[in-house]
Amino acid sequence: MALTETLARGLPSAMVAEVLMSTPTEIRATELSAEYAGRSALELIQISVRQLYPGRIAVVSSFGAESAILLHLLAEVDRAVPVLFVDTDKLFGETLRYRDKLVRQFGLTDVRTLTPDLARIAELDPKGGLWAKSTNLCCQIRKVEPLAHGVAGFDAWISGRKRFQAATRAAIPLFEAEGGRIKVNPLADWGPRELQAYADLHQLPPHPLVAQGYLSIGCMPCTDPVAPGEDARAGRWRGQEKTECGIHMGGLIAADEDHGSGI
Repeated sequence: MALTETLARGLPSAMVAEVLMSTPTEIRATELSAEYAGRSALELIQISVRQLYPGRIAVVSSFGAESAILLHLLAEVDRAVPVLFVDTDKLFGETLRYRDKLVRQFGLTDVRTLTPDLARIAELDPKGGLWAKSTNLCCQIRKVEPLAHGVAGFDAWISGRKRFQAATRAAIPLFEAEGGRIKVNPLADWGPRELQAYADLHQLPPHPLVAQGYLSIGCMPCTDPVAPGEDARAGRWRGQEKTECGIHMGGLIAADEDHGSGI
């Protein structure tokens, strides 16, 4: 039975799951994006959590500048959905405190903090200065690899990426193939006005660094404030061609494939 036919017939979640997992990931993502085009972000989260991947989906959050919107939407659907947070040991203290504040305010009950493998850090970054020599390798061992371990037990995960954020994100679909896993982007078509309107409506607390010009917040050594008129991610890895840590550029797939070698 075709995936779209299965979804249209409203069959039990067990049958939906069976058809989903028997469909190649790329086809699955394309059909899901077409089937649910035009749905609201809240509906996309509800469908993903309750119908498509019940018990087999997580949300990945940096608890950064715009994270409160996605997490508030998630709390409206199910506060027990796992939330995966990577603590690279290079984050701003404000981010860690903001995480704790949102967890309490939204009542999230399963926030999992992922950390780098100590053996990898001892081998490749014993003095903690790798970010100044190789930002790609630093992101790989401190962010990509921990998240690859974290999502390993899930069939899908929800991302807070938006198309307006950067040229590398301008064409992201609602449902995206990532190896054998599906990535859901419910906020893909939201812009700054929609984000601010939602935050104002629900009185969501802003990340404390936003007021200082940090519009995209990552690790402390590699994040700068953004000047008026600059791209929201212009402060990430300032002065380099790098615009992504690797998580959304195939990094998780590569890390999955390297699990057998100890990564």
